[in-house]
Amino acid sequence: MEKYKMSFTTGGLFSRESTKLAMLFLELRDWDAIRDKVLAENLLQTRTISSSQRVCREIISRLKSLNPSELELLVHGTAQEQGYLLWISVCRSYKFIAEFAVEIIRERYLGLKADLHYEEFDSFFHRKSEWHPELEAIQLVTRNKLRQVLFKILREAGLLTANNTINTVMLSPRLLEAIPPGSRQDVSFFPFFESELAGWKK
Repeated sequence: MEKYKMSFTTGGLFSRESTKLAMLFLELRDWDAIRDKVLAENLLQTRTISSSQRVCREIISRLKSLNPSELELLVHGTAQEQGYLLWISVCRSYKFIAEFAVEIIRERYLGLKADLHYEEFDSFFHRKSEWHPELEAIQLVTRNKLRQVLFKILREAGLLTANNTINTVMLSPRLLEAIPPGSRQDVSFFPFFESELAGWKK
């Protein structure tokens, strides 16, 4: 079974920084050149070189999961579209988060359970650890950090309110258009009812 990558303890959604790097990509079309420019000019405005390297690596890893049309929309879209696209990039980068989005967030929403709390994360983590021994090796302090960061990402992406209520998602036509045919199942990362996408060709 494929091991989970659990390196999302850095920061949050990185909306502003991700948009900046996406703009650079539309200009340079070379992630290595972008990384070199970011580090040389401290474009992420971090205090240390190591922090800049870590954040830059994380953002580029996520942005690489988006296609050119999605990156274009990330640069020119609304704040809501940007948040949703970055959420897609997080889910594509981390299978653990993608499964949490589908199996917990979306299922709770469809079951008319509008709240989401740390307990749901803990239960999900425990259940997955039965099949993924790499999760059992994670110390409690790290697991708590992962949980904290995931909930932060959810709030910054506009999927969760400050009082832990799941937001209804409205995916814009141009966002749906930007998602490639082979990745149409990625809309399941969002809480919505199928009827809300009537007419969209999956």
